[in-house]
Parts: sequence; C-alpha cells; structure tokens
Amino acid sequence: MSRTHPADCLARTQALQHAEALCAARGVRLTPLRRRVLELVQSRTEAVKAYDLLAQLSTEDHAAKPPTVYRALDFLLEQGLVHRVDSLNAFVGCNHPDTPHAAHLLLCTQCGRVQELHSDALDAAIAQAVGATGFVTHHARLEVQGLCADCAAKAGQTD
Repeated sequence: MSRTHPADCLARTQALQHAEALCAARGVRLTPLRRRVLELVQSRTEAVKAYDLLAQLSTEDHAAKPPTVYRALDFLLEQGLVHRVDSLNAFVGCNHPDTPHAAHLLLCTQCGRVQELHSDALDAAIAQAVGATGFVTHHARLEVQGLCADCAAKAGQTD
C-alpha cells in the first residue's frame, strides 16, 4: 500500500480550490460529481480510464453511470482541467489550467506515470513545422512514450 505525502495532499487540495475558482470566474459550475471526478484524476500520477473512475465512484455513489462520468470528463476537458491521453484512452490532470495550451505528455511505459511537459521552444517548433505545410491547426497534442527519470535510473538508461 502506498502512502501519500502530506505535501501531495496539500497540492491536490490547492489544485481543487484553484479549479473551483477558475470555474467560478468562467461562470460554469464545478458540481460535486465533476469535482469528485477531477479529484480522482488528480490523485494519480498515471492516466485513469473512465471505467476505472466509474468503478471507484460506484463504491461511493451507486447512481454513477457511464454517461454521467463521460459528461463530467467532457466538462473537465472543456475547462482545461484534464487532458485526454489518446493512446491510452485515459485522462490526466492538467498542471496549468489557467490558459489553453497544447498538451505534451510524457508517458512512462514502465510505471505508467504521465508527466505534462511545457516548452515554448517545442510549441514554436511545432507551429513553424506545421505552418510550413499550409496546414491549419485546430488542436495539437503530443504523446511521447519512454521511461520516466526514476524508471530510467533504475534500468541504468539515463542520458
């Protein structure tokens, strides 16, 4: 059984309070179900599938059904509070929900950890490369699979 570090609990509490403030400022409601789904997503370092969320919610509230979980996730996606991990058909919390941004996700194939990467240089390089083709981007998401720093160190595969 893994233990949660008190600093992690504080960070999650602050992230939830920040999400509530963002929703209030945007004039949208972070309902108790939406808040709980966000809390469950944020409580993990790996991506979580909708049906795993449903299973956890079902132990807490027997009224949880797949459409309610998917609607909550759709809302959280629209508000930029979570990102969809396409290759896993799963979701992770967003570290910077204040402003819309492209999701660059680092996926560890060993432990399942998902890390959000923010890089102005990467954003600019993608915009330049795509712009050179004449393609008009509506949405960009990059998923990089490999080993996180901890798993790479354990495997002796650090750069």
